[in-house]
Amino acid sequence: MTSQPTLDTVRLRLRPFAPSDAARLHELAGAREVADTTISIPHPYPEGLAAQWIAEQAQAFAEGRAASFAIEFKQEPGLIGGIGLRDIDSDHLQAELGLWIGVPWWGRGYALEAVRAVVDYGFTQLGLNRICAHHLTRNPASGRVLAKAGFQVEGVLRQRVRKWSVYEDVVLLAILRRDWDPEAGWHEAA
Repeated sequence: MTSQPTLDTVRLRLRPFAPSDAARLHELAGAREVADTTISIPHPYPEGLAAQWIAEQAQAFAEGRAASFAIEFKQEPGLIGGIGLRDIDSDHLQAELGLWIGVPWWGRGYALEAVRAVVDYGFTQLGLNRICAHHLTRNPASGRVLAKAGFQVEGVLRQRVRKWSVYEDVVLLAILRRDWDPEAGWHEAA
């Protein structure tokens, strides 16, 4: 593929990030509540980091290393979150899924809808066999989203990350192509 596709679900559009998303990315991902529940989003979110990260995504896609999508409503454009596959391994046909949703849209099923779309994309378009994901043990809501999408817990990685000077346990989950149900309904509202 030469350019990253846009994925549409019933309510959402997942599209490549654009430079115009930088301010909104900085605002939403930089919220303490978002950073607190993710493994790798910093807080405070450094100035210029969003623009730098966005600028790197087209190259990462072109090289087959990552596919990062801005999440927005189909009927009302404007960033509400981000989701993607990173560390795409073409030898072993696997990748890691990561996602975040802005605080105003938590608890409305948008994360599940986006996860299902990206898992479908990973298996059907990228030919992956395995997609893994991680979440902090103290963020069980992320685990519930992943479980609803078909991910299975593979284990707990004790003190895997250090978040704000505290070592955190992390749950490792994965979904295999053989376990994936393409009829699970990502095209329908979650």
